[in-house]
Amino acid sequence: MRKRRRRNTIIWTIIGILIIIAGWFSFGPGIPSQVPNKTVTVGIVGESKQEEAIWKSVAKTAKEKYGVIVKTKNFTDYNQPNKALKSGDIDMNAFQHYAFLNDWNKANNGGVVAIGKTYIAPIRIYSKKYHKLSDLPNGATVAVPNDATNESRALFVLKNAGLIKLKKGKTLVTVADITSNPNDLKIKEIGAEQTGRVLNSVDASVVNNNYAGPAGLTDKQTVYVEPVNKDSEQWINILAVKKGNQDKKIYQDVVKAYQTAATKKLYQKFYGTSQISAWDVKLK
Repeated sequence: MRKRRRRNTIIWTIIGILIIIAGWFSFGPGIPSQVPNKTVTVGIVGESKQEEAIWKSVAKTAKEKYGVIVKTKNFTDYNQPNKALKSGDIDMNAFQHYAFLNDWNKANNGGVVAIGKTYIAPIRIYSKKYHKLSDLPNGATVAVPNDATNESRALFVLKNAGLIKLKKGKTLVTVADITSNPNDLKIKEIGAEQTGRVLNSVDASVVNNNYAGPAGLTDKQTVYVEPVNKDSEQWINILAVKKGNQDKKIYQDVVKAYQTAATKKLYQKFYGTSQISAWDVKLK
């Protein structure tokens, strides 16, 4: 009889413990019912093997150091990533510079903000006739792109090279804004895609990087490199997010994962001096 009572006591004790444990997981702290989403999708345009390697490195750092999973989504043109950001299809994008973002926001009622700097790809003045900028003669013909954005950038390059002066206080300039041209340079406005191909018929040309390579231009023909300063700040490429998300820790963590010595080394490996980190540059 005593054995039976003891056995019943043990059974009821075990049942009681099981009930308490069940109640703890049902109503107590227990295991969270939902794990927070720590995945960030970044929109990019025309991902190259080099960019793929850079983002693979960034994703590794983000996961190991901040517990954030970074994925990339490739777009085929520059009109898509900001729209996708505003609609919530992606969380962040990395394809544009400040000037592009400002123009896009003006045309699309805003909604996208910069959250961190990535790189700048300085454009150059090239010449096949002269080895130094100081060798350019009076009356030299210098080609520049004829579209508003690239022409403005080219004119600022000529200004920083000491060849011309421009009206102060403007970020988008044209040849009409040249206030001083002491060497009487002849500014020839042509299509951006032609600037690298006309070097045999002009004295010098300001050529964007995406056209310099196909034209076979290298350091050998370079007479001046765009400096990184306040004039060129608008051409710095950025990471961007939907307005209102710029202070969220998860996105700030991705910025930190990008802005590293490892990323800088990959820039140097893949691009040399044609693409340099901008997050640690002091603008003068």
